[in-house]
Amino acid sequence: MEEKSLDIVLVPLGVLLMVIYHTWLFFTILHQPKRTVVGLNALSRKRWVSSMMSDPNKNGVLAVQTIRNSIMASTLLATTAITMSSIIGVFVSSTTDTKTSALIYGNTSRLAFSIKYFAILVCFLFAFLCNVQSIRYYVHVSFMVSLPATRDESIDYITRSLNRASYFWSIGLRAFYISFPLFLWIFGPIPMFACCCILLSVLYFLDTTSSITRELHSHHMKHDDDLKMKDSVELSQLTLV
Repeated sequence: MEEKSLDIVLVPLGVLLMVIYHTWLFFTILHQPKRTVVGLNALSRKRWVSSMMSDPNKNGVLAVQTIRNSIMASTLLATTAITMSSIIGVFVSSTTDTKTSALIYGNTSRLAFSIKYFAILVCFLFAFLCNVQSIRYYVHVSFMVSLPATRDESIDYITRSLNRASYFWSIGLRAFYISFPLFLWIFGPIPMFACCCILLSVLYFLDTTSSITRELHSHHMKHDDDLKMKDSVELSQLTLV
């Protein structure tokens, strides 16, 4: 195979593998959320919001501090993403000629390098926008979570906002992961394709849950329900007395 033809074959194949995996992950989160870490964490956050809003005078400070830590994490990723975008933009604008290296095996034309740098730039800009949206939802939740839970609809609304913030943060972090094969694409399509395969193996390990984890989560949820039922029974008995 010719050296320039490798980009036409391996790069779309690596991108196709990434698209297939994330499509499978998306439908698994929708239909079998307990099989994924994202879905399991979403269920846990609903319990957390319900617990925090059950006694806002006692748990309000803890809830706001927890959300503040998440805001700091999103701010760090957003700052890193926009900084990397600025560095790449300055580097591309200041480059006048393309100097090939022995480490690069693939299409070494100026157009090919421009496409590679543009793909990395778009990836980091997308990560920046996702983390900004995550901060937006976290700030909104920090105001709402300290209010008393008057109805179940308010808990569901705050849970949706908190989950959206976490989803945007996860997507922004996923954009950082995808930037690794894009960086290696500069050195040729073979490192890029190999990084896609390794990255998908690591992501599958990080995104899925084991049967033991699902059993522990179900046991913990059942234990919390039993405690709430016991507390409600004792409260009703005291009220009757």
